[in-house]
Amino acid sequence: MSAAVSGPVRIVTVVTAVHAPAARFLPDAYRSLCGQRLPAGWQWWWLIQEDGYGDEVRPYVPDDARVSFRQGRPGGPGVARTIALARAEGPYVKILDADDQLPEGALARDLAALEADPGIGWSTARALDLLPDGTTAGFPGDPEEGPIERGAVLDFWTANGFRAQVHPATLCVRRELLLALGGWMALPASEDTGLLLALNAVSRGWFSARVGLLYRKWEGQVTGQSAHTDPAEREARMAVVAARARALADYKWQYPPTY
Repeated sequence: MSAAVSGPVRIVTVVTAVHAPAARFLPDAYRSLCGQRLPAGWQWWWLIQEDGYGDEVRPYVPDDARVSFRQGRPGGPGVARTIALARAEGPYVKILDADDQLPEGALARDLAALEADPGIGWSTARALDLLPDGTTAGFPGDPEEGPIERGAVLDFWTANGFRAQVHPATLCVRRELLLALGGWMALPASEDTGLLLALNAVSRGWFSARVGLLYRKWEGQVTGQSAHTDPAEREARMAVVAARARALADYKWQYPPTY
């Protein structure tokens, strides 16, 4: 991928997994990216990875030198995002689901938090549900703006019915740390929660109290399907997510590394 810019440029890679039913929302996601104003010397690159092969997604992919589109055999959003990492460049990876949008300033706030403190491995932000009528709704229980200490997300998640106090779809993470953890978990769902808890097991994070994501609610979204709430599968997903986070904490591997 190339971009028509002058002078040295630092890249933040935005990764989006998409399947055919959500493809129609890509233009909205693109407009939200184009509305981001980054600090001098920074530019975003958008990696769109289709979870499968077909003809329905490509027509919605913007014609922009900053956008790269690939397809691959279906394996779920975690597999699509992880395979897209082969094309990632720059120090940071930002997650943007195909049906979501970034409010103005969201990406700049992620960069500010991560650039200001090398000891912070990842950032999150407040999320609002974007409802079908265009209105938004917030979530109760957001933490205060500031650092999130190691283990805090797992403790809250365990004590609150497997609901994290920060939204995994708002993640921006150091690329090398994301690669060290193997990308997203090989789960049919909750793969982003699994990554969030793994990140929190090994590194401190950051929460921005300003809105960093508009999380679209619509009839066809994966998290709204009956399979997502199947009790047996959900129990298995939560068990392996928690076990991975605890194992990482027990091994005492951490970011930044200590020697």
